[in-house]
Amino acid sequence: MDSESIVYGCIKHLPFGSLRERKESCFHNRRVLRGLPNADAWPFLCREMFSAPGDDLMGGTFQTQVIHFGMSYQAVEYEWEEWVKKFEALLKQMYWVNAVVHLETELAGHHTFVWEAAEACHEPSEEPLRVRCEWAREGAIA
Repeated sequence: MDSESIVYGCIKHLPFGSLRERKESCFHNRRVLRGLPNADAWPFLCREMFSAPGDDLMGGTFQTQVIHFGMSYQAVEYEWEEWVKKFEALLKQMYWVNAVVHLETELAGHHTFVWEAAEACHEPSEEPLRVRCEWAREGAIA
């Protein structure tokens, strides 16, 4: 049986400004996600793995826009640097305050990656991103 990796997490955006500005930044994020490619032979990042709630309380957003994502891969940890490059390229196009990615692997344990906005909110730009990695391994050492 092939090694399976699970990748999941969320991107949080706390909109600021006028009502119009807040709605536009949330709409912008959904537009960026719709611009991702469909799943194909090897979709590191694809449209189908993301879900973004509506703009109001009944649509799933009280104050913070929470974009969640998840996908099952065949041993994505061997190409993890490429996955992270694509994820960071996506983040650079979006508005957000932080993003968390969980990577669960059969052989290398569980990893958590956290991106924090340098300011109160990251706005679409090409500025470098900050990431923190936490690693945990379940099970006892034999």
